[in-house]
Amino acid sequence: MLWLAFSTLPSEAQTLGPAGDGSYLAALPPGAKGPPETIYKTDRVLGATPTNRWWSSLAWLPFSERQFPHPLAIQASSAGLRVFYPGDRIHVTEKTIFAGMPGGGEDLVLQHSEQAIVFSGDGHAERRVGELARVRTIGACPLFRRLRFRPHLGLASKSYHRRTAFVQGIDIRRAVAVRDGHTAARGGKAGTNEPVAVSVEPRIGELVLFGARGSCWFSQDRKRFVNGAAKTYFSLAVLPERSAAALELFQQHAHAHVTDTRVTWRYDPASSAVETLFSYATTAMEGDETETLFALYPHQWQATSAPLLDYRYPSIRGLMKLGRGPQFVTRHGYPGVLPVLPRTPNEDPQPVLELLSREPDPLGPVPKDTYWEGKALGKLATLAALAEQFDAAESADSYRDQLQQRLEHWFTACDARGELKRSGVFAYDRTWGTLIGYPPSYGSDTELNDHHFHYGYFVRAAAEVARRDPAWGGDARWGKMVQLLVRDMANPNRDDREFPFLRSFDPYAGHSWASGHARFGDGNNQESSSEAMNAWCGLILWGEAVGDRALRDLGIYLFTTEMAAINAYWFDVRGENRPPDFPQTTLGLVWGGKADYATWFSAKPEAIYGINWLPFHGGSLYLGRHPEYVQRNYQALAAKKGGAGWDEWADLIWMYRALYDAPAALADFTAGRSSLQPEAGQALTHTQHWIAALADVGQVDRHVTADTPLYAVFRQAQRRTYVVYNMSSRPRAVHFSDGFAIPHAAAGFSVVSGPAR
Repeated sequence: MLWLAFSTLPSEAQTLGPAGDGSYLAALPPGAKGPPETIYKTDRVLGATPTNRWWSSLAWLPFSERQFPHPLAIQASSAGLRVFYPGDRIHVTEKTIFAGMPGGGEDLVLQHSEQAIVFSGDGHAERRVGELARVRTIGACPLFRRLRFRPHLGLASKSYHRRTAFVQGIDIRRAVAVRDGHTAARGGKAGTNEPVAVSVEPRIGELVLFGARGSCWFSQDRKRFVNGAAKTYFSLAVLPERSAAALELFQQHAHAHVTDTRVTWRYDPASSAVETLFSYATTAMEGDETETLFALYPHQWQATSAPLLDYRYPSIRGLMKLGRGPQFVTRHGYPGVLPVLPRTPNEDPQPVLELLSREPDPLGPVPKDTYWEGKALGKLATLAALAEQFDAAESADSYRDQLQQRLEHWFTACDARGELKRSGVFAYDRTWGTLIGYPPSYGSDTELNDHHFHYGYFVRAAAEVARRDPAWGGDARWGKMVQLLVRDMANPNRDDREFPFLRSFDPYAGHSWASGHARFGDGNNQESSSEAMNAWCGLILWGEAVGDRALRDLGIYLFTTEMAAINAYWFDVRGENRPPDFPQTTLGLVWGGKADYATWFSAKPEAIYGINWLPFHGGSLYLGRHPEYVQRNYQALAAKKGGAGWDEWADLIWMYRALYDAPAALADFTAGRSSLQPEAGQALTHTQHWIAALADVGQVDRHVTADTPLYAVFRQAQRRTYVVYNMSSRPRAVHFSDGFAIPHAAAGFSVVSGPAR
């Protein structure tokens, strides 16, 4: 975010929801917990309320927690809108990179200069002079956020509805007065109509106020500035450097006010790439300048051909680069996914079949909460596909039958007696516009946390059933229930009044957010990026299985973009985006205002590393696209443990190691499997197969792509192995970017090896 600009302006009864053969509760079960009944918004917000955003605390709190529209930090408070620029204050400890917002006294505060008394939004709690009323959100789009500060309406002509818009990476709009209680002004004087620059101490950038043409900034103490203007707007920007050229550039664009933003995406099968268009609509408040300035994250500027200006901003994500114009496009390569790794030509089937015969039932008789039930469903989906690969037809059918029965149980709102269920069921909350599974866990009900983590497992499990029985996934049967889960966690339809647009995914940040409310001093956060990838892989497989190209391409967009963000921020595979003195090779948690070598649940190194690997499945090969990083990361983990003695999750660690040294990983697994306690979402059979298959075909080859969505390419010395999965019953030709082709890829897997070209 580069700009701030501001302006003043004159329980229903429980019922059944049918969905094909399935059904859900149209209200929460009696006695069940749900999200708050109060949403802090105006009546202009219609339909579902967005959650899981960097700004979500606005909807959950009377004001807000700290928010991080990089490179700025902001907070709506009773004193006004606080604005802070972390800039070069980013600092590190052994386990954390900090780029947050201080407790107060070091930032600008934006206020209303003529407001005498205001009241809280409910009309009861009196505020003192200068305080703002409760915050109400009034609109949302992927990059853009607006607020309304509502003063006391009894002020007649002196009363305005105050509107402030936050634009991530670009622009915050519209107010009347500015106070900075602890800073000195530079570049302006009392009664000037020039830009006023405000800084706390010598820093890389500084905040600059741009008033409307003909307006003046008045100050008696050089701490509080009031814009006396007939026009009711001004802009606030953070300059990337102290220079006349930078000031002139920003002054040129200061009043091209952003009024809307859009993100659209396109999957190009021929090049196996995703193009994402970010566009800005503006209003020229003065003159005819309509182009705006925007700051791109590393995963964006590394993937765009748009011309960028020679200005940089330090941020918690690395250097952000400045762009100008009405839009920009990024292009990221899509790596392909598979239902499961295939049986490879030289893999010994006996260890797999032996372990398969001893696999315990992962589900159990009673459904667990949506997270742990989801993990069990994901494990079962992997086993079903794996058994099929090794011609264990009876096991494959049994696993798939269990999957189907348990999914249909969850997708039905009535029990065998025809009574509405309270458990093992999904229910719709109309207040927020969300689908909640019961039993819930980790705040998936009251805080709307982790829906993509939980429901992603269900979608991938449903895709496995539909892979063999597409009719099961049709709208007339169970497909509509799967679509409800998709609409809740990643709805692509902006006009849907029942669910918000892309609930869990942040298009500009390039990744998902796990917290529904973001009520943290460091903003929102996400821990298990790999479980987000599990969800998007499931969506790709589901769309391909049922012939829904739009949903498939949505999954490809989400998968590809989140992969780029993971490699840039969780892993930093190229070592470019973190301070050089930060000693860790991985992050467990990415926040808006910090980056943590930590998890929510354990301080053990195995957990901090493994939480961003699990669950391993047919879409997990993206973890191996940079084998040199995999080696470095594994060695760092081993160094922390003083060797290869693992307290937990050894199966995950061996599977990860196999992405760069599968023979060594296979030796470790063979020696240790008799005493291994698998991670809850992982089967010993799959661990054996994953490592043995990679020992046969080598490392993931990220340099070769295919013109089909379900593919993988491996390289071992001078040999490449090409893998394609065809969901269709008809053969199809598949072409690879190195010139290799499979002219007639039959239904199911095609695995072909040949000399590397």
